[in-house]
Amino acid sequence: MPVGSIPKNALSFGAGALLYAPLGTTLPTNTVAGSVFTDNWPAGWVLLGVTREGHELSYELDTDTVEAAEYLDPLATVTTGRSSGMSFDLMQIHATNLKRALNGGTLTTSGSGATQLNTLKPPQIGQEVRCMIGWESTDVTERIVAQQAFQVGSLSIARRKGADNASLPVEFKFEPDANGDPFTYWSAGALRG
Repeated sequence: MPVGSIPKNALSFGAGALLYAPLGTTLPTNTVAGSVFTDNWPAGWVLLGVTREGHELSYELDTDTVEAAEYLDPLATVTTGRSSGMSFDLMQIHATNLKRALNGGTLTTSGSGATQLNTLKPPQIGQEVRCMIGWESTDVTERIVAQQAFQVGSLSIARRKGADNASLPVEFKFEPDANGDPFTYWSAGALRG
């Protein structure tokens, strides 16, 4: 018996845009018209810049099985934890992005224009700050927001010759918001529903 045409129309292409905001920044209103988001991201959200290869969203459940001697199969599989996050490799190296990758710190500037001096000191242990991470797809039909994120990746900046430019590899782990949600995904239009 034929199964019919296999759907192939909800594909997603491109890296999209990554955004950063301080904790408590207003979320987008997610206004949809013509099957796309038409609202702008609120004040406080800033574009992080280009990445080496886009980003990866991860979601992982930790589970364990309940075993009984009388059964060969597990009686149940129970959830023991979960983790989610996003990793990417920022190609724009400047003091503000480095401060974001370090989870805060003290950034001071003196002078201006061609004489401006920027000084960044990493945060004291225990003084790191959380942030919000957002993403919007290239076709403006998908959005993700983590209302509380923490950069846990090992920051290793490689300086090499030629076109192999330096970058800031980061891995943000998502923590639950006030509702217990590590992130929220929105999509626009019936095709993405």
